[in-house]
Amino acid sequence: MKNSKLINRGILDSLGAVVYIFLVSFALNNAEKLLGPVDNKLLAPVIFLLTFIFSALLTGFLILGKPLMLYLDGAKKESLKLLFYTGLSLFVLLLLAVLLYLIVR
Repeated sequence: MKNSKLINRGILDSLGAVVYIFLVSFALNNAEKLLGPVDNKLLAPVIFLLTFIFSALLTGFLILGKPLMLYLDGAKKESLKLLFYTGLSLFVLLLLAVLLYLIVR
C-alpha cells in the first residue's frame, strides 16, 4: 500500500472510532431521556457491560483490524505504518477534543 493510502485509512479508522465514541457518549448521557428511568436494577448494569464489551470489539476492529490483516498477509512494514498513522490521528483528534473542551467550558 502507498503511504498516502495508509495515512487516509488511518484517518478514516480514527474518525470512525471517534464518531462511535461520540454516539455512545451521547446515548449514555441521554439514556434516561431516551429510555425513561431505570426500574430494573439488575438489567441496567448488564446492558452497560454488554455495551462496553461491544465497544471494545468495535473499536478494536476499527483500530487493529486492517493492520492485523496486513501483518498476517506479510506486509509487516505497512501494518506498523498504518497502526502508527491511526494512533497519530487518534492523538490529534484527542488534542482537538481537549482544545474544544477548554474553549467551550
